[in-house]
Parts: sequence; structure tokens; C-alpha cells
Amino acid sequence: MDAWDMLVAKDDLRRTQIVASDAASRELADGEALLEVESFALTANNITYGALGDAFRYWKFFPAPDGWGRIPAWGFARVVRSMAADAPEGLRLFGYWPMSTHHVAQLKATPAGVVDISPHRAELPPTYNAYTPAPGDELDDHRSLLRPLFTTGWLIDDQLSEDPSLTTLVLSSASSKTAMSLAWCARRRELRVVGLTSGRSVELLNGLRLYDDVLPYEAAGQLTADGRAVYVDFASLADVTAAVHRALGAALTRSVIVGLTHWESANSGAPPPDVGPAPAVFFAPDQVQKRLKDWGPETFQQRYTEALRGFVADSPWLKLRHHQGAEALQALYADVVEGRVRPDEGHILRPR
Repeated sequence: MDAWDMLVAKDDLRRTQIVASDAASRELADGEALLEVESFALTANNITYGALGDAFRYWKFFPAPDGWGRIPAWGFARVVRSMAADAPEGLRLFGYWPMSTHHVAQLKATPAGVVDISPHRAELPPTYNAYTPAPGDELDDHRSLLRPLFTTGWLIDDQLSEDPSLTTLVLSSASSKTAMSLAWCARRRELRVVGLTSGRSVELLNGLRLYDDVLPYEAAGQLTADGRAVYVDFASLADVTAAVHRALGAALTRSVIVGLTHWESANSGAPPPDVGPAPAVFFAPDQVQKRLKDWGPETFQQRYTEALRGFVADSPWLKLRHHQGAEALQALYADVVEGRVRPDEGHILRPR
């Protein structure tokens, strides 16, 4: 099969199929470009895209047959045929792609980069529609792996830094790379950071030295805080959230919902905790747009790149694993959806 897409059942994220795609052979309309997907990262964040596909419109980026969806992934693609003046053949872009070998996009250059202006994406968040020209760089795989994860952690820390009285962060799903990124950023500001995780990950996370303390979920009720605290929830486990709220009591000033790493156990219909602030969703694109307005695109990118390079330099524990082809993608996806991927590994998939 020369060109293919991986489809995921919307009603059962475990179910996938590889189907032939006509993207590579179809005739391009004016303004369209055919891109060959070079590589992308696959993490628990991608499963969150599927779990929240309807609520946050993630399914709308890359249309699929009824009942099926195409989960987005961050990585690199190169223009191989073009009818778009702003997307010449050979142009390599970093951004949001389907888990496919090829993709057809309607690309237009703007002051902020190259944007997909396809009609079905017009009302979707601009952060996901923008693509960055990307000559090869030694950090390419780390960019694919960490761009959505580290960026989210960095943006949460940036938002929390507006409260100088904050002393403690408590993070669920502490083994997720978004939580690790936030922990690294926050500890650089000398905040105390406590990670909550499954029992099997406690020892490993302690060895990475990203957290001041690492506790199993069952110990959430033992939490304490000196001064003002914030809970950042990447797991969406209602019983853990309730335990954190009760344990921290009046010290808890904010409760932030970010992810859904425990997508199958998550209880989005659970009542809010009866103690402390009501949990509120953090949506990274909103903070991106705020800082782009405050700082401008150039300064935003400079600050982000400096922070990312610092995190990579401080993370020799992070091992990159590479995979290739449709069968490898399905096997890796199955491991990710079942939570079998180690916290100290990052996985990069090359479709061909």
C-alpha cells in the first residue's frame, strides 16, 4: 500500500485500521499542496486528542468516514507536489499532521508562518492551523515529541507565574511528559512540586529528580502545603481530584484541568469536588494567543526555544525510540493507548 491513513474508531479508541489513501494520486486544486509526512511523535497526548475529539473538535482537522477519526500528531512533512504559490515543492514544515503517509492542504503564507486555510479548518484554533518552515535540525525528534507537551507545561507555568504568592504545585499523571515539563519549569522558579502517579512509576520518577516528592495516587489524601497551592490535573480521575481538594483545603487556590491520560477511567460526569475551587480547563491555544499579543511572535518563539533547549539539555534520561511503517504504528499506538509506554522514553514514527 503506497499511501495510507490510520483510522481510529470514535467509540472505541483501541480499535484501528490502516486504509488506502488517494491523497498521493489525486489531482490538486488551485492553492493546494501535497505533503509527504516524514515523521511524527506518538504519546498519551494523542490519545487525549481522541478522547476529547468531539468536545474540542480534534476530529474536525482531518475528516474521516462516519464512525472513524484521524488523530492528529505533531511532526514534519515535505511538499512533494504543489499548486500553491506559497508552498513550493521541497518546502519542509513542522506542525499538526494526520497519522498518514500523505496529506493535502490548502497553504498560504502569513506573517506568522504558513497556514492551512482549508474551509473545514476555518473555525478551528489558529495554533493548530499554523505550520513553521523547518530546515533539518538536530532537535527535530525532540520538537515532534515535546512541542505540544513541553509547550503546554511551559504555558501553564507562565500563567501560574502571574501569582507570586504561589508556593506549591501538585500534579497528577506525574509520569506524563507534560507534567514533567511543567515540573521542570516550576522548579526553576523554586516552587515545591509534588507528583502523583501510579505505584509502579514512583521509583522511576524519583530517580529522574524532576519532583520534590512523588506519591502514589492512594496517598493523595496525605498532601500538605506551606502557603498557596495549585492542583494541575492531567489524569482526570475524579476520586484523586476529590482527595487532593480535601487534603489541601484552604491552601488550594486553583484547580486546573489539562489532560485525560487515564482516558478510560476518567469520569467527566462526576460532580465537582465539595472542597476548594471549582476545577477549570486550561486550553493552551488561548495562552499562546495571549502571549503572542503580549510579546510578539519573535520573542515568543525565542523564549520557547530557549526553554525547550534547556529542558532537553537537562533530560539525558529521555531516550528516543524510532519506528517505521503502518504495522509499527498500530503496534505502538496499542502500547500508548494501554499505558504501556515508559515515562523515560519518547517514540517517533516514520510512516515510510
